[in-house]
Amino acid sequence: MAVDYDSTQYLELTDKYWRTANYLSVGQLFLRDNPLLKRDLISTDVKIKPIGHWGTIVGQNFIYAHLNRIINKYDLNMFYIEGSGHGGQVMVSNSYIDGSYTEIYPNITQDESGLQKLFKQFSFPGGVASHAAPETPGSIHEGGELGYSLSHGTGAILDNPDVIAAVEIGDGEAETGPLATSWFSDKFINPIKDGAVLPILNLNGYKISNPTILSRMSDEDLTSYFKGMGWDPYFVEVTADTDHMEAHKQMAQVMDTVIEKIKQIQKNARENNDNALPTWPMIIFRSPKGWTGPKKDLDGNPIEGSFRAHQVPIPVAAGSMEHKDLLIDWLKSYKPEELFDENGTLKPEIRELAPKGDKRMSVNPITNGGIKPEPLKLPKIDDFEFKFENRGVTQAQDMLEWSKWLKAVSNLNPTNFRAFGPDETKSNRLYALLDSKKRQWMEDVDDPYDENLAPQGRIIDSQLSEHQAEGWLEGYVLTGRHGFFATYESFGRIVDSMLTQHFKWMRKASEQYWRHDYPSLNVINTSTVFQQDHNGYTHQDPGMLTHLAEKKPEFIREYLPADANELLAVGDSAFRTYEKINLIVTSKHPRRQWYTMDEAQNLVKNGLGYIDWASTDQGQEPDVVFAAAGSEPNLEALAAISILNKEFPEMKIRYINVVDLLKLRSPKVDPRGLSDEEFDNLFTTDKPVIFAFHGFEGLIKDIFFDRHNHNLHVHGYRENGDITTPFDMRVLNQLDRFDLAKEAVQDIPAYSVKGSYFIQRMNDKVSEHNRYIRDTGTDLPEVTEWQWEALKTK
Repeated sequence: MAVDYDSTQYLELTDKYWRTANYLSVGQLFLRDNPLLKRDLISTDVKIKPIGHWGTIVGQNFIYAHLNRIINKYDLNMFYIEGSGHGGQVMVSNSYIDGSYTEIYPNITQDESGLQKLFKQFSFPGGVASHAAPETPGSIHEGGELGYSLSHGTGAILDNPDVIAAVEIGDGEAETGPLATSWFSDKFINPIKDGAVLPILNLNGYKISNPTILSRMSDEDLTSYFKGMGWDPYFVEVTADTDHMEAHKQMAQVMDTVIEKIKQIQKNARENNDNALPTWPMIIFRSPKGWTGPKKDLDGNPIEGSFRAHQVPIPVAAGSMEHKDLLIDWLKSYKPEELFDENGTLKPEIRELAPKGDKRMSVNPITNGGIKPEPLKLPKIDDFEFKFENRGVTQAQDMLEWSKWLKAVSNLNPTNFRAFGPDETKSNRLYALLDSKKRQWMEDVDDPYDENLAPQGRIIDSQLSEHQAEGWLEGYVLTGRHGFFATYESFGRIVDSMLTQHFKWMRKASEQYWRHDYPSLNVINTSTVFQQDHNGYTHQDPGMLTHLAEKKPEFIREYLPADANELLAVGDSAFRTYEKINLIVTSKHPRRQWYTMDEAQNLVKNGLGYIDWASTDQGQEPDVVFAAAGSEPNLEALAAISILNKEFPEMKIRYINVVDLLKLRSPKVDPRGLSDEEFDNLFTTDKPVIFAFHGFEGLIKDIFFDRHNHNLHVHGYRENGDITTPFDMRVLNQLDRFDLAKEAVQDIPAYSVKGSYFIQRMNDKVSEHNRYIRDTGTDLPEVTEWQWEALKTK
C-alpha cells in the first residue's frame, strides 16, 4: 500500500518521531536511571553534573525528522552533517530510533534497560562525547571545532553523483571564517558528475551568550546575500507559539521544493551534458533557541528563545533536586506514554517512519569509509625515475618531476583521486597534473586570460583558502577516496587545528570495531622556509613538523625527501597508506639531484640510511657524523662534507640521509622507531653528530633525548629570516656549509688546535658572503656553481 507522505496522518507521525528524539535528547542530558519516569525522580536518577548542550537540539531533531521523510518519499541517498557544535544527542537519538545504534552497540537495547544505558553514557566517564564523534553512527567529523561542515559536505559529494549531503549549519558556526568562505563551494560542484549539497542554515538567534549576526538580518537581506553568493534560499520560520503541525507542513513543503529543484538541476545537466553553473537551493530555518524546552529560569528570565538555552538550561543535578519538577514537566511535555510501550520499547509506527537499511542516514555507507571504496591504483615509480650521470651536478625541479607521476596516478584513478590547494598548483610546479586534468571551475571562462580551467577538472585550487581546500580533502578521504592538499609551508599552519581534529577523529575511529579504514590525508608543504627568500620572514615557518610530531605516532608520518627520486618514492609509499596524516615537505625550485631510484626506494623503505659515497669512514669509527633531513639541509651537509674532505682528507666522516623523520624516534615513543642498537650503529654513542634539519631544532633534540649519544649539534630553522638570497637564508640560520663545516672542526677534539685556522677561514667566508650579496644582490659564485666531487680518502 502506497504511503501518502503529504498526508496529515503522516505529519502527525512525524511529530511523534520528533517528540521521541527530543525526549531521548533531554534524557541523555540529565538522567542516569528511571528513563521513563515510572517512579518518583530521586537524586540517584540524575547525573551528578549534567554536561552538554540543549540550544540547537530540537531544531536539529526537527530537520532530521523531515530529512527522513524526503529520503522515504524520493528514495534518496542522503546523509547528515551536524555543523552546530556540541549537539551530540541529535545523532545518537535518531540512530537509536532507527535501530542502527542498537545494531552497532547491542548492549543499548530497545527497551527500558537500553534506554537507561543510553541516557547514562552520554557525556559520562567511560561513555560517549557530547558532540558528534567517531563513536556516533552517521558522523564523519568531530563536532567540537566549528566552521567545516559545508566544506566537508562538499568534499564528500565530489565524484558521488547520487549523494546529497544535508549540511546543518549553526548560526554561530556561520560566523566563522572557514564557514563564511565555504559558501563559495557552489562554484565547484559539477551537476553532471558530482552529487549535491543541501545547506540548512539553522538560525536560532544566539550563541553562548551573544546574539548571532545572521539571525538579526531580515529575510530580505539574507535573500540578497545568499542569492549574491549563488544560492537560492527557501525560508522556514517558526516561533514558540507556532502550532507544531503548521511547522511540520511548512518544513515538508520547503523540503519537497528544494529536493525537486536539485533533481531538476541534475536531470537537465546529465541528460543535456550541460555543465553550466546552476543555482543550488538552500534552506534557512528560523526557530527559537531551546525550542520546546523550559520557558523561564527561576528569576523569570526567558530561557526558550534566548542564550540561556545554550547549554544546561535548568539547575537540576543529583546534588540539586529542589527544582526537579522543572525537569519532570519538561520530559512529560513530550508525552512519552504515546512514544514507548510498557517495556520501554519504541512504538512500531514511530520506528516505521525511519528509512530502512542503508537509506538510514546513520548507516549510509558514505559515512563509514565510502560507498564503494577502492584502493588507489599507482603507476610504477621506476618508470618516472629522474636519471642523471653525475651526482650533485644535474639539477631538476622535484615537484615538476613528481607532477608527471601524479598525472599518471590521476589517469589511473579518474573518479577517486583529486588534488586540492589554495591557488598554488602552478606556483608549486605541478605542471603536468595541471595541464592534463585542469582545475574544476563552474563559473564562466574568459579564454584570452584564463587557463587550465574546466567544469570537469580533477584539481580544485581556484579558491584562495587553506581552510576550504583542506576541508574538501577531509570530506573526500573520509568518504573513501584519495587525494592530497598542497600549499606553501608557512600557510599550511593555517590548518594546524584542522589536522589536529582529523587526527583525533582517526584515533577515536580506530577504537570502534565497526568503523572501516579511511585513506590517508596527504599534506604537501612546498615553497618552504629555506626557499622563501623573495617573500621574506612572513613566509617562513616549518612548524607543522613539530606540531604533527606531537600527535600519537601511529597516525603521523613526516617525510623530507632530498630530491626528485626520493619524492617519487615517498609519494608511492605515503599514498598507499590508510589512517595516517602524511606530511611531505619538499622543494619546488631547481635542486641538485643525488639519489638513484634504487637508493631512494631503500631510503624510504628504511626511513634513513648510511650514504657510502658521501662517507669516508668505511669500516672504521667515524670522527664525526653528519645527518640531514630536507632538501636544503641535504645540500648544505654534503657541501660541508666536501669542504672538510678537501681540507682534512684524513677526517673520517659518516653521512646519514634521513627521509622518514619519525623513524629516528625510540621504540618507547614510536613502535616504528629504530632500536637503540640500530641507532647507535648509525650515530655512535659518543661521536659528535652535526644534524642539518629543515625545521625547528627542538624536535631533533627531543628525538635524541632518549638515546645514548647526546653529543648532538642541530642546525635548523632558528627563527631568522628576511627578504634575501636563497643561500643567505641558510646563513642567517647557520644551516650553511661554512657554519656546518666549522661546527665539525670545533667538535672533534683532535682538531681543536690544527683546525683553528680553518674555523677562521669559515668565518671569513661568511663575512665575504655578507658583503657580496649586499653589493651584487646574488649569492657567491662558489655557492651557486658548486658541484659535488668524489671524496678523497687516506
